Amino acid sequence: MKPSGTLRRLSDFSDLSRGRRLQELLCHGEEPRRVRPSPDGRHLVLLQENRPPALPQVAAFQLRGGGGGGGGAELERSWRPPQPALAGLVFPQSPAAPGRWVLGIVWEHGRTELWRFVPAAGWQLLQTLELCQGARARVVSVCSQAASLVWCEERPPLDAHSDISKCAFRFCVCARALELGEQGVRLGPVRIVLHNCPEYRVLASPRHVFLVPASGGFATASKFLLVWHPEQAKLTVAAPSAGFVHSKVLHSSSESDFRKLLLGSVGLLSALVPLDIHTCAVSSCGALLLVSRKGAVNVLEADGTQRHVFDLGTEPLAQGDAVELKTYGSILACVLAGVLYLVDQNSGRVIEKKILSMKEVHFLESPGEEDSIRFLAPTGIYSFSFSNPEESGRPEPCLVEMVFEEACRYYQRRSLSSSKLTVEKLKKGGVFQAPVALTAILQHSLHQKQKPARGLQDTYVKLLSTISLELQSYLSLELLKTCVVSASESEVESYCEELVEQEVSRVLHSDMDKDNLAYLNSVFTSFPRAAWKATRSCLQLQQNGDGLLVARATPEVWKKVLGGPQQEEVGQNGVVPIFELICASFLRFKPKWLPNFVELTQQYVSISWPYSSKEGPEGRVPLYKRALGVLAKKSKHSEVDDELELELLLCSKRPKAVLQALHLLIRLKQWQRVVEVAEKFSKLSPLLNKEIFTTLLAEFAQHRELDPYLDTLWPLCPAELSTSNILAVVLQHLPCSQQDPVPFSSEGNQLTVGLLKPLLQRVMQRPCVQDEMYSDALQSPTFPPPTPPREHKNPPKAVGSDAPQPDGARTSASALVRGDTV
Repeated sequence: MKPSGTLRRLSDFSDLSRGRRLQELLCHGEEPRRVRPSPDGRHLVLLQENRPPALPQVAAFQLRGGGGGGGGAELERSWRPPQPALAGLVFPQSPAAPGRWVLGIVWEHGRTELWRFVPAAGWQLLQTLELCQGARARVVSVCSQAASLVWCEERPPLDAHSDISKCAFRFCVCARALELGEQGVRLGPVRIVLHNCPEYRVLASPRHVFLVPASGGFATASKFLLVWHPEQAKLTVAAPSAGFVHSKVLHSSSESDFRKLLLGSVGLLSALVPLDIHTCAVSSCGALLLVSRKGAVNVLEADGTQRHVFDLGTEPLAQGDAVELKTYGSILACVLAGVLYLVDQNSGRVIEKKILSMKEVHFLESPGEEDSIRFLAPTGIYSFSFSNPEESGRPEPCLVEMVFEEACRYYQRRSLSSSKLTVEKLKKGGVFQAPVALTAILQHSLHQKQKPARGLQDTYVKLLSTISLELQSYLSLELLKTCVVSASESEVESYCEELVEQEVSRVLHSDMDKDNLAYLNSVFTSFPRAAWKATRSCLQLQQNGDGLLVARATPEVWKKVLGGPQQEEVGQNGVVPIFELICASFLRFKPKWLPNFVELTQQYVSISWPYSSKEGPEGRVPLYKRALGVLAKKSKHSEVDDELELELLLCSKRPKAVLQALHLLIRLKQWQRVVEVAEKFSKLSPLLNKEIFTTLLAEFAQHRELDPYLDTLWPLCPAELSTSNILAVVLQHLPCSQQDPVPFSSEGNQLTVGLLKPLLQRVMQRPCVQDEMYSDALQSPTFPPPTPPREHKNPPKAVGSDAPQPDGARTSASALVRGDTV
């Protein structure tokens, strides 16, 4: 059982103006509704769609700051047919006056009502505008980006019988600036962001606008997202599966055509997988939160980069499953099926998991409350505090003293003086500010219900915001330890599992020295099953749809697992490195996953450290050898261990390991697997191919077990092996016989020329190296070279010799002159 935060009801609607009406609307049926808080968090606007007989209904409520307007106009309106449906609610703001905002109600045909709340008079209609310029345009999605309205509108073709492919690109993304004044609103000209595009849902962040393809849209366009940067007038194409794809600056409206934007990236986009989006929302930092149908939560930044945060760990989400998302600083709050998840976005660690008593939840703004979450439910307004521990889990009172004692030991080791440093000297000296600052933060955090009047010093506020998550984890850990001490025997096991998970996570996120490693060894020894579950949770190990092992741990955790203290550094006394601890857990609880885990770690090592780097783990002892060392320490050896040894050797893909696995398979006489391994790993390198073929050729010469697989083995013969080389290997490995072999042996296990003949013929028919070198010249139509032209010149007579030459000599000389062949 995990220690939970504090959940309390702030209001049951009785203290709110028109609170009974709000509760009535929230509890009415199961019709779809949208709840939007105002920018200042003081008002709540509720939009109910498809509510018979009215279609639709908008109501605004004041959550805090007094009554409902002192008798002024209350905003609650319904529209009946033939009034068009509502496209959405927006809250445009004025850049000149940060606190000035209006509520915009936008209909599908482009008409927009702007409402303003006046404290003394209530809601007043400020102005009615027309967004769209065409009479046939239909707004399908709208948002407000600062003082501008951005929407996606449908522009049906004039010809009703137009091509279907052209009808798919009948949408247009537009923007118009709003100038909010005291007396009215001035609407700027229409700006075309993108035209001739498929249907998009627009979501605005403070500086960017995300364009998410609508469900059931065009197949090619449903593989990527678009991000519009208004300040740079730039559009970015991003695909969650591939990251950044393309970016283009729009110098004029003629360059904003959808097809021209994707002209240079069609080949890449066509190879991408379609988007898997169930729910999307914009975070407080301006990124896009995406929830897939499988329950994976990802963050897409405005530059196109994507990062996985965590998995909900549920069944595949259906279309009607509601997922609420909101970020509070670095904390992501997510509600699904009545379960509240609080996740640290930086590490992907689940901080809190709370089962709520209500299914429908709408997050509200929490200005000035960094450590709590406010949300709206049909039964009231609630606040969930995830930093205050329960009263039963009061931390140890001597925690502040422990900080000073630990600081004394630390500074004593670094000091060159032989004088003993005490806690009193450390407190009075005032030189070492780190323990003083930390104890001040601890005193402030441990007595939150009895905070001092002046609060925390300004110099420590920034440090508190940095270590708030670690401090919260430590306090919840202390609370859990207190629960273990006072728990019954039936509850101890569940408490211990949670305690081990938090301890393993804490150690993996801290500096890994000898003391922490020894402590981790004791945890794995005392609570093996709980440590195995904690390891899977910290590394986020799971199998994907293809049966492969995947891990979503952060790079910092991977470096602790693979690059921590090695065996030569930790010494003896049974302390082993973290990698060996995890491998031993795999062997005990999930041995089939061990080879996949080693292969996964090797992939991470190849990315994080240079090859053969002394800093990385592969620069010392290879990971597969370390895993084999753990396997060799088992007291009992079985056939399953032989299979694990083979898989560990093969997953390394190192030549020596592959040859070692091949010899092990030969020793076990698993000839089918011998041939499969040879065929698979001969493609890695020519040298490994030669070693594998020579090994199998030697086995072929000794017995007849490989005869059924000769058609697969002979094509593996390397190009540099000649017939003489093959015969030398065969003769060298022929089995020794007690008597002279006879031409026709009755034993039937002798090597015959007929078995070796296909290989020799294959090698003999292979083109020679010199033939390959001169093949181009031999096939040239100009070979042999043409005969040079004849020159009729009288050769000069030899000096000092007038004697006539023989006929043969004259013939040879004339032939050489003509260039003929002798």
